Amino acid sequence: MASEFVLNNLRTVLDSVAELCAHSSAAVRLVAVSKTFPVDSVLLCYRHGGQRHFGENYVQELETKAQQMAAHGADQIRWHYIGRIQSNMINRICAVPNLWCVETVDSVKHANGLQRAMNAMGKSLKIFIQVNTSGELNKGGVHPEELLPLAKHVTEQCHSLTLIGLMTIGSIGQSLGSGDENADFALLRKLRDALQTELRLSTELELSMGMSADYQLAIKYGSTNVRVGSTIFGVRNYAKKVDSEESK
Repeated sequence: MASEFVLNNLRTVLDSVAELCAHSSAAVRLVAVSKTFPVDSVLLCYRHGGQRHFGENYVQELETKAQQMAAHGADQIRWHYIGRIQSNMINRICAVPNLWCVETVDSVKHANGLQRAMNAMGKSLKIFIQVNTSGELNKGGVHPEELLPLAKHVTEQCHSLTLIGLMTIGSIGQSLGSGDENADFALLRKLRDALQTELRLSTELELSMGMSADYQLAIKYGSTNVRVGSTIFGVRNYAKKVDSEESK
């Protein structure tokens, strides 16, 4: 049955994460990326798999699933928005029930937009700054040399936003390469360490890196937040996506 397939996959990933965490002092959060899959799959993982953190790339799909899960009484669910930010979508993102964080902030403009929206709601929001560690033109994320100014702006000017970490999407070549080296993950860790020192933060910044193909290696590089989708839910059918937003 499809439900057994998904739950078995979820347990396998959770066991893998737990085993890797046993060799380090850091806890790792699993974000189940449910984009293009029905809300029934989310509800299944929530009710029977104990999963609480879920990620979505498309705003309309996030809104719909969040509302449906709220109607099911899933008040402990924590939504991560992991898609590219569009200015005209910011208010909608911020209004999502049980929104836990936005992982893809990569400009002052979008940070300011999130700040205004959350301030108007009288709420705060956790964010990750996305960094383009691979240099690929089709990837979102701030360039490494622009990270510090953006981080300073967020921490000094955006009082409704809480910077909790850095996020990256590794290149396919690095993710599928053989061996235990990944230059993208190594760079994000180096940038995090430097930023931590520069900003004199009392709480260590998280690293959101690693997806289905490379989450295990990402954990070895210090990732504290892995975003796993197809390994849990199966092969995606992108023809069913609910809007035209660009996929991550």
